[in-house]
Formats: sequence, C-alpha cells, structure tokens
Amino acid sequence: MSIPETQLQTWANRGAIETAQRTHESIRYALNTYSGWSSGVTFDTYLQGSYRNSTNIRGDSDVDIVTELTSVYYSNLTEEEKSQLNWQPAEYTWSNFRSEVIAALCNFYGSQNVDTSGSKSIKVLPASVRLKADVVVAARYMFYENQKSRAEGMTFFTQPGWQQIVNYPMLHYDNGASKNSDYLTGNGYKPTIRIYKNSRNRVIENNPHLQKQFPSYFIECLLYNVPNEYFKGSYQDKFVNTLNWLNEKLYGSESDEFVCQNGMFYLFGNSIVQWKINYAQEYISKLIELWNNW
Repeated sequence: MSIPETQLQTWANRGAIETAQRTHESIRYALNTYSGWSSGVTFDTYLQGSYRNSTNIRGDSDVDIVTELTSVYYSNLTEEEKSQLNWQPAEYTWSNFRSEVIAALCNFYGSQNVDTSGSKSIKVLPASVRLKADVVVAARYMFYENQKSRAEGMTFFTQPGWQQIVNYPMLHYDNGASKNSDYLTGNGYKPTIRIYKNSRNRVIENNPHLQKQFPSYFIECLLYNVPNEYFKGSYQDKFVNTLNWLNEKLYGSESDEFVCQNGMFYLFGNSIVQWKINYAQEYISKLIELWNNW
C-alpha cells in the first residue's frame, strides 16, 4: 500500500515561522545594541538553514543564524597572490570577532543561557518567546579563480581543532529559490523537500540510530540533483518519481557528479561539507520501504 496523497500533502506543508522570526530578531537586536564592539567592526546577521530556505517542517525547533564579520574577509588566495595584490593582513581576526559575539550574547541573555561548548556554533537557549538558536560566528569568504572573484561565502573554524569550514549559504538559497520557481518545477521543489524530511522523521521513529546519518542539509542537496521534470504532478508523483530516479542514479557513476545546492562542492566525499554515499543509499532504501509498507 502506498502513502496516501493526503498524507503527503500534509507533509508538504511548511511549519510555523513566527517564533523563528522572533528568535532571529532577538539575536540581531542583542548584537546590534552591544556597546563593546571594537572600532570599525561591521557584520551581518541572517537566517540560514530550513527557516531561511522555506523548507522547515512542523516540529523543527532549532533556528540556524549566521553572524558574519564583513569588515574583514578570508579567501583561497595564496600568500604570494595576496602579496601581488598588495593585500595586508588584518589585525582584527575571526577569533576576535567570536569572542566579542559571545560577550554580546552573554550581556543580553545572561551567560547561563549561552552555551559555547559546541564545535561549530554558539547555542542561545530557548525561552517562552524564542526557539533555541544555533549561532554560527563566521567571516566573509571570497573564492577566487585566476585572481578574479568567482563566489562569495562565509568561513569559520571549529572549536577546538581549528578546522576551517567554508560554505556558501547565499548561493544555496539562490539556487534553491531558482529551482523551486514556477517555470522550472512549478513550485514543486521545496514541498518535495519537506515531504522527504517528514518521511525521514517517520523512518527515524523506528530507527533512531540513523538520525545523524540523514541531515536535512544533505537531503536538500540530494534532491537538488534530480531533474526538474520529476517535481511535477501530484504529491505521489513527485515522491515516487524522484525516489525512483535517485534509487537508480545513486548506484551508478552519475552520482560522482552530484553537487551540493550551492554548486561549489561535490555532494559525496569525505570532507566535513560532504555526505557519505552509503548514507544516501540507505536513506533512499528506507523511504522506498516506507512507501511500499505503508
């Protein structure tokens, strides 16, 4: 028995966003009103993740927020190339910025509500009017080819370990919005992502050990590689057609060319910004089981 159209339609709906918006506004206010910033520091604060990309589902409880240092930026240029461009190293660094962000958040919310133990983000604990916020402290990142700017992203360093992570949330957003457009997928792309995420949650109910293997970000990236025509028709059509396409392609050489939604990385690999292909294969296998055994 297949999953009913009515169930898929429910899963396709976007979750509530009001509390997420209030959480974002609260974090932004806390940072913008802080009086202890070093002279000349400028930054942007914006949503990323499912709330930003309109792929949040009912029950999503964490809000991903980036506060990005914009008065200093990092790049992939070598020291020799920087010298040729007459660049000088900045005195104020990402590490300085992170310390001041922590100070600003503790000043506003109280240190008991600010958790700095995470390796990638600072967590602001929830309250009655806001959700838990994962605040990624980042700096602007410019990717160059032949000393010409190709793409703008953001970068940060894990704590501890100092492993640099580079990502492109704005490109992720722009590419997702384009693929969801009426002329490409008839606005069917993002509802399909929400169906896949809700299906993932149903699978995890009976397989909680799989939760970390099927992150929402990689689910979006996986579906980004499906041709646009598979996102049209009924919700059952969208689910079955994308599922069958992925089930075929994930076991062939074409999967080597799958990219993240930002278009800057291959989806599968061993880096910190890539997914393991066997996790994707297992994920699709579990969704097929869910469909066949509903």
